[in-house]
Amino acid sequence: MSKREGEGYPRRMKTSQKTDDRDTGANLTSPVMAAFKVFQQELDTKHDKHERLVKLSRDITIESKRTIFLLHRVTSVPDVEEVLTEADLKLDGVRLNIRMIAEELRGEDLHQFHRAFTPGIQEYVEAVSFHHFIRHRTLISLEEINTKLVFVKEPEDTPEGQQPMGTPQVLTFQVTPTDYLLGVADLTGELMRMCISSVGNGDMDTPFQVSMFLRQIHDGFSYIGNTGPYEVSKKLHTLRQSLSKVEDACYTLKVRGSEIPKHMLADVFSSRTAMMDQDEGMA
Repeated sequence: MSKREGEGYPRRMKTSQKTDDRDTGANLTSPVMAAFKVFQQELDTKHDKHERLVKLSRDITIESKRTIFLLHRVTSVPDVEEVLTEADLKLDGVRLNIRMIAEELRGEDLHQFHRAFTPGIQEYVEAVSFHHFIRHRTLISLEEINTKLVFVKEPEDTPEGQQPMGTPQVLTFQVTPTDYLLGVADLTGELMRMCISSVGNGDMDTPFQVSMFLRQIHDGFSYIGNTGPYEVSKKLHTLRQSLSKVEDACYTLKVRGSEIPKHMLADVFSSRTAMMDQDEGMA
C-alpha cells in the first residue's frame, strides 16, 4: 500500500476491472445496440463491395493497356485486320470484367462506388476509342460505347426435361460523360505515339490524319474550358502537348521531308520530341 493510500486517499481501480464492469453493465439486447449491429453489417458489406470493385478496376486497366500495346503494332505489320481482330477478343475479355461490375452495382447507387472503378473505365474508353480510330479514322461516341455494355444474364441451368426457371435478365453499365471525356483525353497521347511510329515505317499519311483529328478534339475540349469537371481541365495541357508534337512532325515532313531519308525520320522526330519535353520541363 502506498503512502497516499494510507493517508485516506481511495485506492485506484485497475483499468481492466473498470472495463469489465462497463462491459457487464451493457445491455446487448437494447434497440441501440441492435441498430449499431445493423450499421456494422451495412458498412462491412459496403467495404467488401468496394474492395471487389477496386480489384475489377485493376484487372480492366491491365487488360486495356495490353490491348493498347497490341494496337500499336498496326504501324509495323502488313495485316492490320489481324491485329484488330485480336484486339477485339481482348476487349471482349475486358467487357466480361465490366459485366461483373454491373452485377456488383445492381440495386446500388453508382456514385457511391464510382471512385473505385473509374480508373479502369477510363482505360477501357481509351483502348476502345483507339481501336475505333485505327479502323474508321473517327471518334467513337459515348452511345456506341454504352451499346456494347448491355449484357444478358441467362437463367440458371435446370435438369433435363424441365422448363428453365425465370427469364433472362438484362444488365447494363453506363459509362459516365466524365469518364468518357477523360478516356478520350488520354487517347491523344497514344495517337501521338502512333504518329511517330508510323513515320519510322514509311507511312507519311497517318501523321496528317492524326493532326487533323487531334485539332478537332482540342477544339471540342476548348469549348468545355473551365466549365467542365476539374479533371478534364487538367488533361487539356497534356492534350496540347500531344497536338504540338504531332504538328511539329507534320511540319518536318512537309518542309524537310525530302532532305531526310525515310529510315532516319523516326530518329529525327524522337530527338525533337525529347528536346520539346526538356524545354517544357525547364519552363
